[in-house]
Amino acid sequence: MPSSSSTRNPLLVGRVIGGVLDPFESSIPTRVTYNNRDVSNGCEFKPSEVVNQPRVSIGGDDLRNFYTLIAVDPDAPSPSDPNLREYLHWLVTDIPATTGPTFGHEAVTYENPRPLMGIHRIIFVLFRQLGRQTVYAPGWRQNFNTREFAELYNLGLPVAAVYYNIQREGGSGGRRLY
Repeated sequence: MPSSSSTRNPLLVGRVIGGVLDPFESSIPTRVTYNNRDVSNGCEFKPSEVVNQPRVSIGGDDLRNFYTLIAVDPDAPSPSDPNLREYLHWLVTDIPATTGPTFGHEAVTYENPRPLMGIHRIIFVLFRQLGRQTVYAPGWRQNFNTREFAELYNLGLPVAAVYYNIQREGGSGGRRLY
């Protein structure tokens, strides 16, 4: 019989759900890769591995649907004092189903994560838009709020999310999950 911790949602364990997102059911297959390495919940990347924007592929079967992809760091500038929470690293809107961000509108250009202190979570969140050209870029990166942004543009709950952990290049050890 599996233990309760092995069946728990990794987005809940990693405090993505609750901390950044409300509970949701993933409904659109989404794949995020850096240099042919998949991002899976809780995996670790070094800053040198995420210099260039990732390759993202979005599933779905209705080509009339468009999506918004958001990448945020809720632990900026440090997990013990995240006073810039959330830091917006990337925002792409108007992504057609079955494609990826290169087919959408890059509203906020990709900025690679370069944490100085502690282990940070970088969270990719995908929302279904109500229509094309209905979501616009915020005027800032610091103190972005994914929930408020989704509410402002009537995006509803996410349709997919995945996160990885990152720390400064010389750092070691993993994020402790309690």
